[in-house]
Formats: sequence, structure tokens, C-alpha cells
Amino acid sequence: MMRADNKGEGGIMALLALALPKASPARVGRVGWVATIAVLGAALLYGDGIITPAISVLSAVEGLQVATGAFRPYIVPLTVAILVALFFFQRRGTGRIGKLFGPVMVTWFVTIGALGLYHVARQPAILGALSPYHGVRFFLDNGVSGFRVLGGVVLAVTGGEALYADMGQFGRRPIRRAWLGLIYPALLLCYLGQGAALLTDPSGAERPFYALIPRGPCIYPAVVLASAATVIASQALISGVFSITHQAIRLGYFPEVAVRHTSGQAEGQTYVPLLNWSLALACIGLVVVFRQSSGLAAAYGLAVSGTMAITSIVYYKVVRHAWNWSRSRSLCVLLLFLSFDIPFVLANGLKFFDGGYLPCLVGAAFAWVMLTWRIGRSYLADAVGKESIPVATFIDHLVSKNRTRLPGTAVVLSDNPTGVPPALVRLVQRFHVVHQHVVLLTVVTEHVPFVPNSGRATVEPLGAGLVRVLLHYGFMQVPRVPASLGPTLAKHGIAGEPGQIVYIIGRETLVATRQGHMGRLTEPLFAFLARNARSTTVHFSIPVEQVVEVGIQLDL
Repeated sequence: MMRADNKGEGGIMALLALALPKASPARVGRVGWVATIAVLGAALLYGDGIITPAISVLSAVEGLQVATGAFRPYIVPLTVAILVALFFFQRRGTGRIGKLFGPVMVTWFVTIGALGLYHVARQPAILGALSPYHGVRFFLDNGVSGFRVLGGVVLAVTGGEALYADMGQFGRRPIRRAWLGLIYPALLLCYLGQGAALLTDPSGAERPFYALIPRGPCIYPAVVLASAATVIASQALISGVFSITHQAIRLGYFPEVAVRHTSGQAEGQTYVPLLNWSLALACIGLVVVFRQSSGLAAAYGLAVSGTMAITSIVYYKVVRHAWNWSRSRSLCVLLLFLSFDIPFVLANGLKFFDGGYLPCLVGAAFAWVMLTWRIGRSYLADAVGKESIPVATFIDHLVSKNRTRLPGTAVVLSDNPTGVPPALVRLVQRFHVVHQHVVLLTVVTEHVPFVPNSGRATVEPLGAGLVRVLLHYGFMQVPRVPASLGPTLAKHGIAGEPGQIVYIIGRETLVATRQGHMGRLTEPLFAFLARNARSTTVHFSIPVEQVVEVGIQLDL
């Protein structure tokens, strides 16, 4: 799956960006099926991001009970404290955190690999478990009961979806080298070692990992190391949520929220404060409510397997239509992936009423928000487009009415790269003046992560002092409009100090009535999201003292 990167970026939204250019464009108020299932997959990842840190840290800290029952009352408070610390340090960025976490993870995998190897050496017969024969016999002998076991087996493959989502955070090559050179061999030895330990002492089946560790003082450093490792493993999912959110914002599937870049070298390393603390509260709430990892285990797995299955389907769309693979070759890959994904989804579906509904509810809420935002933005763009007028008509009006020209430059922001924005039309109609230089500016988000500075601006002179400028950014870049616009205007001889430019922005007030097409349920949600999203001024890094807002009421 990691071959399907979008200029180094991974995750289901990057995969969607690869699939969209050759997908048929959706009508106003409609989202294509590829985009819809991609949004569902991304939404399930949010549910995964809530459950993974909670169950991982809680299960590790519960290892203290193996040493002594005296720690039982402190399991939940200690887990909450670790989670608070984990989310607090997110603002430092993946790169800085990785310098601390890297040596810990190397120690962790070397340790579990060595422990597993020790037990495998004592019970070499466990190597027979590598044969698929035993798996086939297990299902034949146990039928439906064996199928239900897949709901637990999926725990062994969780994290794969996070590796793909985190590709922009860490890079494809480091992930591959770490996986093939250390992580996969260590995990294989660890699981085989647990089986070998259970062959020696079946009583350790309740907590098979700690069956690897000799009883006595060794259990305490093992719990500390396991807790540290699970915290770091949770980091991958949290970073994945940040990446998915940033990509969704730039592609127009999520409301504008504050996104901070935490690295000057890797643009994919981001921190989203609102999502960070929302995840923190949700994780702590799960720990306080469920109190045991066994209670959370039932809720775990459905989001992971669902995301994987949806990713496989969108991947098929990419290889078939973006990479021009043959239908037979594309279907072979899809069926291979789904032969693993679908059984996991069905097996975890059996746990739906035992807690599996939790990530589904979280995913449904995020999917509703993302799809509503996307649909609302399309309706809004269509409504604003109908309010705009052709450039030729506007210029004729200026010339025939001999409107007064104010000295200086005005930049009028618009989502529509054609016509004259309603904000400028209304301003001229009401005040009968227009600036000497008028820049009709549209910021375009391309379906690539990064656009170089050399291809940033497209300039088109329109006449009568008007010029249209398109600023192109990748979906992983932060659009800093004044910094990009200044050199562009100077290059084309448009006068005006950057600090003296006036930015004219339209502010739409949404009024939900029965006459609108969006719906009485979805339009109020979109209006709420629009009111609470980051303002255009902040999003484009425009100085607030240079902004003039022109209001317009719309019913979508």
C-alpha cells in the first residue's frame, strides 16, 4: 500500500487525492462514491485514534497486577496520568518526540525479541506454528467459534493503517527499514515465544505477554518498558490523526482548524491542538468508564479492519484509473487484500453490541461532519458563483459610470476563479468607488502535497486595472497569502506596499429556510461549522488591520 504515496504523503486522504483527478466530477451538493467511502475510512481512523491510546496504555499498566494485587487501585489513575503526559508533549512535534522515543522502541523490540527467542529455544516445537496448516485445521475444527477468534487476532495487525497514514510524518524508507530489519522479526519471535511459554505453563494464558518474563523483580522494569512502548505506539495513531485532519482540511473535507507545522524539514509533521485535546478527553473518558483493557478490547478492531477494507477499495480505484492497470490485475490485488480485510470486518462485527459500536459512533459523527462540510462548501460556492458577474460586464460598468478610483491596491478573495466576486460588486454598487489596482485572488489547493515556489502564482491581466491571480498550494502546505502575493505583484509592476494593501473578503450569513436545497438538518450543521471554523483572515495569514469584510445572506 505504501507504493501509493502522493509525493511522499500517505493515508486514505492522500489516496483519495490520487483517485480524484480521473474520477468523474461530483454535481453540486453531491459527493462521489469514492470520496464517500474514503471519508468513512478516515472517520473510522478517528475512532481508532480514541481507543488505541486508551487500551494500549491501560493494558500495559495492568501488568503491575501480575507482580502484586496491591497496585490494583492505582491502575486507572496511573493510566490517566500517562495519557495526560502523552498528549501534553504532542505540541513538541513528531521529530523532537522521536529523538526521545526512538531509543526506547529499539530497546523494546530487542527485549521482546530476545525473550521470545529464549522461550522458542526451550520449546522449538512452537516453530510448527508458522505452518498455515494449523490455521486451516483450527477453522475446520471450530467452525463459527473459530471465526469469532479473528476478532482477537486482528489485535496483532493493528497499527498497519497508522504506518500508512504516518508516511508523511516519518518517510517511506525509514518505515520499511525499521519494519523489515527489526520490528517484524521481533514481533514474530515474541508471539512464538508466548506460545512456547504457554506450552510450558498454560496458566499464563490470561496475560501471555507477561508469561515471557520470570516471576520476581524483573516484572517491574518490564511493566515500565511495556508502558513506555505502548505510549509510543499510541503516538503513531495520534500523528496519523493529525496528518489525516490536515489533508482533509486542505482537500475541503474538514472545517478549518488551527494546524501547526512542527518541523522545518518535514512539512508533513503537524500538530492540531483542537484534535489533540479532544482525543485526550475521549481517551481519559474511556479509561475512567471501562477501567479494564478487557472491556475496551471488544470495542477495538472494528475501526481498524474497516479502515483497512476501505483503503483497499480506494487503492483499487487508484491502480485501475490513475495508474492504468488492467481490470484483471487490479481485481486480483483487490481480492487478495479483501480476503484478509473482509473476514476481520465480519468477525469484529460480531462484537458490535459488546462495545464495537463505540468506534462506529465516533466514525459516524466525523463522517457526518466531513460530508456535510464538503456538500455545504459546494452549495456555497455555487450560490456565490450565481451572485458574481462576468468580468467584461463589470469593466463596462466601471468605464460607463466613470467610477472614482482610489489610490492603492485592493485584493478581493474568491473561491471562484471566474467572474467578479459578489463582495466587490456590492462594494462598488454601494460606495461608487474602486481601487486603482484590483487583484481578484483565488487560492487553489492542488491534489499534490507540495507546490514549489516557481509554480505558485498564475497571473492574468483583465484590463481597467483588474488582474486575476491564482495561488497554488499543495494540500500539505499552509497558504501564507501575503508572503506569496507580494513578490508576484511586484514582478508584474503592481504598485503598493504590502502593509498598505486592502484585502476585501466576503462573509456569508446562512439562513436556513424551506426554499434551500441543502436540507433543514444539514444546513444548520454547516452554518454552525462555518461560524466556528477558523476565519479566512487567520487561515491565509492576512493581517486583520488590512481586512474589509462585506456581508451577504444566503439560503443554501
